[in-house]
Amino acid sequence: MADLEKNTDKDFNSMNMQADEGVVEAQLEETIIKTRRVAKVVKGGRRFSFSVLVAVGDKDGRIGIGFGKANEVSDAISKASQNAKKNMQKIYLTKRKTVPHEIIGEFKGSKVIIRPAAPGTGVIAGGAVRSIMDSVGVTDVLAKVLGSKNQVNVTKATILGLQSLRNIKDVAARRGKKMADLF
Repeated sequence: MADLEKNTDKDFNSMNMQADEGVVEAQLEETIIKTRRVAKVVKGGRRFSFSVLVAVGDKDGRIGIGFGKANEVSDAISKASQNAKKNMQKIYLTKRKTVPHEIIGEFKGSKVIIRPAAPGTGVIAGGAVRSIMDSVGVTDVLAKVLGSKNQVNVTKATILGLQSLRNIKDVAARRGKKMADLF
């Protein structure tokens, strides 16, 4: 009888976790940043497949990026979105839905400068950076891409920059001061 109770509890807990994940996934929004057709040269000619870069976010400070490859575009998109959901990260934003301070994200040859903007400015950013900001939920920001414009590298540079954001409470605690002393 004890074994039956353990199995029932285990099944019940796994069902609850699946239901919770379903709620979280329902709130996530997928954005396709880049789709490429790539070719592999074989004896009989070229064999084509597709690679897709996807950003998944909840518009409330959580973002994940994923890369998927498959012989069909739809399969590549589903692989990329699953990969992005595995790599979800929390980003610190202000109450006004902007970044708290200026940041520079670098990845390989790409460099992204992201600055906070006044309310009502909107997202002034190009291409991949705009897609990332929309997925995160940022409404007012200024961004500029310097160096390589490769969308994969720009996306990773943007994510690295957003990860380097610091919350004012954490900064105050690390310095051993009160929040009011920092202003």
